[in-house]
Parts: sequence; C-alpha cells; structure tokens
Amino acid sequence: MPVITISREFGAGGETVGGLVATQLGAELVDRKIFSEVARRLQLSDEEVEEHEEAAGSFLNRMLRALGSASVEFAAPPEAAAWTPPFSEVAPDTRRAVLEISQQVIREAAATGNAVIVGRGAGFVLRDHADLLNVLIIAPFGVRTAHICETSALSVEDARRLVRQVDANRVAYVKQLFGADPLNPAHYHLVLNTGRLSFEAAANAIIAAAKGLTGHSPQ
Repeated sequence: MPVITISREFGAGGETVGGLVATQLGAELVDRKIFSEVARRLQLSDEEVEEHEEAAGSFLNRMLRALGSASVEFAAPPEAAAWTPPFSEVAPDTRRAVLEISQQVIREAAATGNAVIVGRGAGFVLRDHADLLNVLIIAPFGVRTAHICETSALSVEDARRLVRQVDANRVAYVKQLFGADPLNPAHYHLVLNTGRLSFEAAANAIIAAAKGLTGHSPQ
C-alpha cells in the first residue's frame, strides 16, 4: 500500500476520515502525533501544543518561546522559508527549527511504508516519495461551519470566523513553504467532498484508490 497523505479544509472531517482509513488498513495514523512528537523534541507538553495547534500563530509562537530552554539541534537549509501566518508579525528565523522537526517526523513516518499522514503539507514534504497517494478532503463552507458548531461550544458566527482563519493559515503555510496552492486539485490523486459523501464512504474511496494506484505522486 502507498503512504497516504490527507490534506483537508478545516471542518471537512479530514482527521476523522484519516482515522477510518488507518484503522481499516492497519496503518499508523499520523495526525496529532506530529505535534506530540515535535513537542517532545522541544520539551513541551502535548496539551500545550494541542491547545494552540489550529490558532493563527499561537502554536508556533509558543514553541518558539520554548526554544530558548530546549536542548535541540537542527540543520535547516539556509534557504528554508519561514512561515508567516496571516494577521501576525514576522517570526524569527528560529521558526525554521520547528518546521525542520515537523518535516523530519513526517519523513520518518513515511519511511515505515505503512502510514496515513494528515495535514502539515505532508504531500508536499514527500513529493519525491516513490509510493504516495495524495488526497484532498473538502466540503462547502456552510457544511464545515455546521460541523464545527456541532463538535464545539462555538456560536455560528465564531465558527465561521474560525473556519476562515484556519483555512487561511493552512493555505498560507503551504504557499510559503512549498510555493503551491494546497487547494489546487492537480496536486492530488483524489479529491473528496464530505458535503456529499459520508466520512465512511470517503474512507472507502481512499482505500479503493490506494489499492488501485499505479502511478506516483501527481506533483
């Protein structure tokens, strides 16, 4: 089976679909594990990372503040771009340490050959990986907003604001680091709309595509 990467619009259920795929394939699910592992290597708690992982700037800024006391060695290439989230100030170059560790965790997971990796531009990080299935999970804005309202205590207006903010962050992250639009379907083998498909149906489609994959990454 190829390594499966799942990019997703916020609120479209990418994490849920990824979990279903990993369970059915007996594969390692790498979603929040990326943050947990980066936090471990930077000596942060999982709870601290998870609390801020989707907030514009907060997650990486909190990690950067910890870098001063963390014992971390890294060798990011000098040309590596530092991500500047929307609506926040430019971060110091030490942010490259966080990006380098995140990408290292993704590559380590892919090296096992049996992983479903959700988010963090994994499909772009692994663009040269021999056996890769890149998937994009989308849904209409209203469907995603309703999903966030159902799974949180947010009001409709706050949910709309959060969806827009996280979407903007994710697009900016990939554009800044990889010079690509993460919502361009040409980057993916499969694009699934969970506004029309159940999470289970989306997972089944990914599994079928993985079994029938004959080419390499479309990037």
